[in-house]
Amino acid sequence: MAFDGIVISNLVYELNRTILGQKISKIAQPEVDELLLTTKGNNGQYRVQISASASLPFVYLTDSNKPAPLTAPTFCMVLRKHIANGKIIAIDQPGNERIIRFTVEHLDEMGDLCQKYLIVELMGKHSNIIFCSEDNMIIDSIKHVSPAMSSVRTVLPGFQYFIPNTQGEKMDPFSTSGEEFVQALSEKPTTVSKAIYTSFVGISPLLANEIAYRADVDGDAPLSSLSGEQLIHVSNHFRWFMEEIQNHRYVPNIIWNGQEPVEFSCVPLKQYSDYAHTEYDSISQVLQTYYAQKSKFTRIRQKSVDLRKIVSTALERNVKKYDLQLKQLQDAEKREKYRIYGELIQTYGYSVPEGSGRMEAENYYDDNKVIQIPLDPQLSPMENARKYFDKYGKLKRTAEALTELTLETKAQIDHLESIQNALDIAESAEDLVQIKQELADYGFIKKTSKGTKKERVKSKPFHYRSSAGYDIYVGKNNFQNDELTFKMATGNDWWFHAKGIPGSHVIVKANNEELPDIVFEEAGKLAGYYSKGRESDKIEIDYLQKKNVKKPNGAVPGFVVYYTNYSLTIHPDITGIELVED
Repeated sequence: MAFDGIVISNLVYELNRTILGQKISKIAQPEVDELLLTTKGNNGQYRVQISASASLPFVYLTDSNKPAPLTAPTFCMVLRKHIANGKIIAIDQPGNERIIRFTVEHLDEMGDLCQKYLIVELMGKHSNIIFCSEDNMIIDSIKHVSPAMSSVRTVLPGFQYFIPNTQGEKMDPFSTSGEEFVQALSEKPTTVSKAIYTSFVGISPLLANEIAYRADVDGDAPLSSLSGEQLIHVSNHFRWFMEEIQNHRYVPNIIWNGQEPVEFSCVPLKQYSDYAHTEYDSISQVLQTYYAQKSKFTRIRQKSVDLRKIVSTALERNVKKYDLQLKQLQDAEKREKYRIYGELIQTYGYSVPEGSGRMEAENYYDDNKVIQIPLDPQLSPMENARKYFDKYGKLKRTAEALTELTLETKAQIDHLESIQNALDIAESAEDLVQIKQELADYGFIKKTSKGTKKERVKSKPFHYRSSAGYDIYVGKNNFQNDELTFKMATGNDWWFHAKGIPGSHVIVKANNEELPDIVFEEAGKLAGYYSKGRESDKIEIDYLQKKNVKKPNGAVPGFVVYYTNYSLTIHPDITGIELVED
């Protein structure tokens, strides 16, 4: 994620074209570290959402409203007292920093016209919203920073506001010449990308890599590996890049990996050419979409952390057990040697002197090759033979038991990996209910007591619609996989699954019609994306009609068998396949 100085420049440009000159009609503080400003003017009404969250700080225009607490927090009351109905007369970005400063003109208690500053600092864990007087004295802030909390800067009422020197001795990227760029980078014993973002204000690692990529240079390569011509080439691309920003040629966009946002920016990210991307009309749309989606994925991962730990612990334990069982099974395969020893001693042992520590014999199981057989000199030949037969019998019984145990352990591993995949594709707390139930049913977690009210299952399979108009359903977990395959699907519907790896069952409702090729391709992409191989470039997909899919007696949820199928190889990119909101 790159909420850097360049993205903020796009945001400031957009705010100046929308809310500049408008009056602040409403101020709310829906969260402890968040503001919602409503502005009105000749060009309509806008809402500006501002967050100083340590993990996801942001500013953007939004259409949605958020309920405010019944009792407004102190910071909100201070703002209402001073700048309610105030006019926004300037919005700027000091020095390409990650800061947006709103200058608000209002009437004071005496009726005189004066100005105040609302300063939003978007600096990760140091993010803050600070309200200052015209002479830059802090009136209040959404987060108070005492001297005990920071030796760099105190943010408390009555203290002077100044911009923290977070960028060190970085240069202004807009005024740097080509010669200055080359000189600045030449002095840095680091990688190309790091040299760029540590030299210039407001340039993030993402954009530094983008500049290197456009210059056909590896951003992770040592700067010293570049020739003088290559460095000049990087310098040219840097200047062309900054000219795009100065001329406000913004292209707000989001890079996607399936349904999950990977990055966002206000310039085309050519380094992600293999990923899907969506362009938007405004940077606010980008930020609102990105943060909503990212928050959804972050929130569900937090809610599922306990279940993930249970599954990963059980999986690790079973993998170790499986490896040990395979080793023991491999050792048990040596049993035939002991049977042959016993038989050869029985056949030729009569000629072996008592007290011998070994004997030589022709192995009639191997072209009469002569082998040496160790003997216990304290035992007679026949007792040695009996000892080898006993050892053979013990290993044979061990092998028989281990063969069954390894199959059980491997089935347990496959089951746990399928649950792990279900956790990976879960999108809401409702999706976790059935996963939790499955873990309880199979003894991975304790079942809730009988008196506890059972959670209602609201989760449904994903519902997609192919470009040819056919309905495609994707199971989110093993219970839903069974439901789709054996209850929802009819015999002539088509069934898809990633070959040999955990994944969702995908059903195409064929309506007793012959499906176009594009439907098979899109269903295959969905089967690949909702499998453990979603990060792979290519995945093999098995598909067949549902009537040929069988469930063995006693099999765990989601486990099926089939003996004849078609195959296709796809890249698991589901961009453009319509998700239907049921």
